[in-house]
Amino acid sequence: MELKKDLIQQIQTIITNAQAKAIRSVDTERMLMYWQIGKTIFEEEQQGNDRAEYGKFLLKSISNTFQPQFGTGFSVRQLEMNRQFYRTFPNTNALRSQFNWTHYRTLIRIDNQDKIEFYVAETEKNNWSARQLERQVNSQLFERLLLSNDVQAVLAVAREEKLPTDAKEIIKDPMVLEFLGLRSESAYYEKDFEAAIITHLQEFILELGNGFSFVARQKRIHIEGDEFFIDLVFYNRLLQCFVLIEIKTTKLTHQDIGQLQMYVNYYDRFEKQDFENPTIGILLCTDKNDAVVKISLPENNSTIIASKYQLYLPTEQQLIDEVKKEIEKLDAN
Repeated sequence: MELKKDLIQQIQTIITNAQAKAIRSVDTERMLMYWQIGKTIFEEEQQGNDRAEYGKFLLKSISNTFQPQFGTGFSVRQLEMNRQFYRTFPNTNALRSQFNWTHYRTLIRIDNQDKIEFYVAETEKNNWSARQLERQVNSQLFERLLLSNDVQAVLAVAREEKLPTDAKEIIKDPMVLEFLGLRSESAYYEKDFEAAIITHLQEFILELGNGFSFVARQKRIHIEGDEFFIDLVFYNRLLQCFVLIEIKTTKLTHQDIGQLQMYVNYYDRFEKQDFENPTIGILLCTDKNDAVVKISLPENNSTIIASKYQLYLPTEQQLIDEVKKEIEKLDAN
């Protein structure tokens, strides 16, 4: 007599769930252990007259005492991270049970409280893995959103205190597409670039921002007997609208803007439902002239966005330079 397949599957599910819970429990206890060790070290070194020197002595002594027995978990570097963990998150009630130590190891490297708060909120809201969080920090997501928003607006959307009402609150400029694996010094046809995006669709949606879902590739539309193809179509549930993306592997022209505006107008007239918001168009390009973009569009434009892309992670200095440029533009206006 053979066991029923559904019975086997039920037992396998029970075992898998129990194993997952056990792993999460171990991760949680390890995280709390690191926090408690960090708290103990921090409080002890505050008692030294020369705290810097006493801190060095303390870490080295603890490492020499416990590392032979417990291994690399008690290296000086690990003890330094434990101390920083406590200093960054001094209240255990603020620790998230769905975060593991790798999440917190990334967060404690950040030296700005607003940035930490933003990444904690975004990780919790989007259920980012530790690897996804690290990628977003390395791609300077917080700074890129600040190029078109202020700190409080960025934090409010991250905390879900307000829903985004403007596409610029969630769509980034520039977009960082290093996950496509394309070399920045090479030339690509737009169809090859599009194919790479489809291959890495999950990562691309993560880069686009919150609330996006994929609808179509090379969406065919008919206008009075003429055929046109929209590169990529997405829908954003937060903005409640379609988002059309046109890929340009060269510098943006006013003709490109006009073409995308036609696609947006088509969707607004023939695809959008009454309860949905106006369609948004994104021109994803290697370079753009902001003045050309501004002149080519109506003054009250809120539906066409030109976003540069780059195929490598930006350095912190590059983002600082971009922020300075934006501030100079605002001052000039």
